[in-house]
Amino acid sequence: MHNSNATNKSPRGNFFEDFHIGQVFHHATPRTISDGDSALYIALTGARQVIHSAQPVAHAMGYKNRTIDDLLAFHMALGKTVPDISINAIANLGYAQVKFVKPIYAGDTISSTSTVVGLKQNSDGKSGIVYVQCEALNQDHQVVISWVRWVMVRKNDTNAPTPETVLPTLDTVVQAKDLDIPHDVEYNGFDTSMTGSDFLWDDYNVGEEIAHPSGMTIDESDHTLATKLYQNPARLHFDASKSTYNKRLVFGGHVMSVCRALSYEGLENALSIAAINGGAHCNPTFGGDTIYAHSAVLDRFEIPGRKDVGALRLRLIGVKGAPLKSIAEASSNVDGKRSYNPNVVLDLDYTVLMPRKS
Repeated sequence: MHNSNATNKSPRGNFFEDFHIGQVFHHATPRTISDGDSALYIALTGARQVIHSAQPVAHAMGYKNRTIDDLLAFHMALGKTVPDISINAIANLGYAQVKFVKPIYAGDTISSTSTVVGLKQNSDGKSGIVYVQCEALNQDHQVVISWVRWVMVRKNDTNAPTPETVLPTLDTVVQAKDLDIPHDVEYNGFDTSMTGSDFLWDDYNVGEEIAHPSGMTIDESDHTLATKLYQNPARLHFDASKSTYNKRLVFGGHVMSVCRALSYEGLENALSIAAINGGAHCNPTFGGDTIYAHSAVLDRFEIPGRKDVGALRLRLIGVKGAPLKSIAEASSNVDGKRSYNPNVVLDLDYTVLMPRKS
């Protein structure tokens, strides 16, 4: 029997006009991360970083167990924010100031919070850009990851008032002194036979480029399972009718993970990610696209008070279809703005930790 008093309990999500500066979201569904999650992540991306893969290696360095892959944890933490922040997004535009603060282990429970720190309505009046400062916390209420991201979100009511434009000031690079490195983790005497490469921090030079040799075709089933693994419910990844391209869009975070996995060959001893300085999903990726990765060394940081480990600031370029001949082909500057090759799908500026020579 039809009940005329029934209400629709399905959440509609937030549209651009629903956000305001200083608004805080405590996102639903904390997630206890398991070894099964790690195994599935490896199956979907091919990730091979050794401290996420081998418990004895992690123990030998001083970790209490093998750690959860940095990007797996990041995607899961970000996935929590989607229902409140980006369920009505047109596109996820970028990241900045991502800091991996504490190691995460199987059995840890992760929850996320977001604070709105910026708003800018687009000139067409149909959408706007929302900037949020996010934190992932473990079961002990310790911050394990922090980041800023910005998304383009539809307006539901195009007649809603235009908010005052507020753009956050974002650091372009997380400085070496601000990187979080566990004091009880030791990189001295690292056994490079565990990774298959003898190249350590000292062997990389600023300006050096690495053309990683392997490619990976992203199957529809792969990116769908991966996005479900991250519990990211953004509709444009599952429902083609919600995408402006009339087909499902591969979650940009999964593209990031595939590119990071492909970069292993040539950066085998980049054991963990300390920070993501900035990033852009330059062009869409769809099921069936084949992805290749290129890296360039942007900078080399010594870590204050540490002689056993150094940091490399890297630029990771993901490209679909065919490898680039050089990273110079990835983008160009036109009237002061960066213009990307249409096949470039990721431009990521990030910092990794790597053992130094004794």
